[in-house]
Amino acid sequence: MVSSRLFPSSSISRSTLRRPLIRTSHLQAHAGSTSISPVELHFDKVVPPDGNETEKPLVILHGLLGMKRNWGSLSKAFVKDLGRPVYALDLRNHGTSPHAQPHTYPAMAADVLHFCKAHKLSNVSLLGHSMGGKVAMTVALSPELPPELLSHLIVADIAPSRGPLSAEFQGYIDAMRKIEESNVKTRQEADRVLQPYEQDPMTRAFLLMNLDHGTARHHQPLKFRIPIGLLGAAIPEIGGFPWAPGERTFEGPTLFIKGTKSKYINRHNIDTAKAFFPKMVLEELDAGHWVHSERPNEFKALVTNFIKSH
Repeated sequence: MVSSRLFPSSSISRSTLRRPLIRTSHLQAHAGSTSISPVELHFDKVVPPDGNETEKPLVILHGLLGMKRNWGSLSKAFVKDLGRPVYALDLRNHGTSPHAQPHTYPAMAADVLHFCKAHKLSNVSLLGHSMGGKVAMTVALSPELPPELLSHLIVADIAPSRGPLSAEFQGYIDAMRKIEESNVKTRQEADRVLQPYEQDPMTRAFLLMNLDHGTARHHQPLKFRIPIGLLGAAIPEIGGFPWAPGERTFEGPTLFIKGTKSKYINRHNIDTAKAFFPKMVLEELDAGHWVHSERPNEFKALVTNFIKSH
């Protein structure tokens, strides 16, 4: 289980799921820009016994500094309960996916839409946690969303609001830079460098998953597989959201899952979420920001019941 302090992390008829109306603004022109070049996202796939790889999949998007590996156990559990294929993606600049600028929500959403098209996915249930939740919401609101691609939207402990990220994030980026500058050759050495920045050992272990395993076998200094400088510069952007309330809506079934010990979904931004997602349902779990790792069984039940009942 990772510390909750880390990340301040059935098909629908055409009449039910409609393309949102577009209102002209400088921000929306940027958000819906077709000039973004999508990257080919890396992924883990779990297929049900019937071999279905494309129909009604669950696609999972991790949070900032996370990766597809974080969702391995839950992916297998979802396949068992839903009988559908599950794809866990590495977003751009994370895991083993390509490094690319810009690290913005429209760019990450374009990557996800490209992935769905390339893999011929249909009637997708899209689940995102934290930064991945904002990516999922951006996909749902995107002018580029095919009319019936998205069946369900599930957002784990984040709201479509704008505001600065916790100062911890910059601390993590600074710590990762210092680890590389220290030329450490073992994870234990890296952990010691990280300790002044983060006292929780599980949070440190989570962050150090981003170290490249391959170099350790050759006794070379460990490096992070993610572009630390690029992500550090993108922190203000990650705290934002492409649209303001009232500019776009997604009319499909939407589930928000809040950790009761987390403040990322709160009384100040619930109305904002409702403005974007008028059919949203809000559920709570006794957890911090990491609702899926702190309460995996309850989290799985909420997601599977929501998908099955809509």
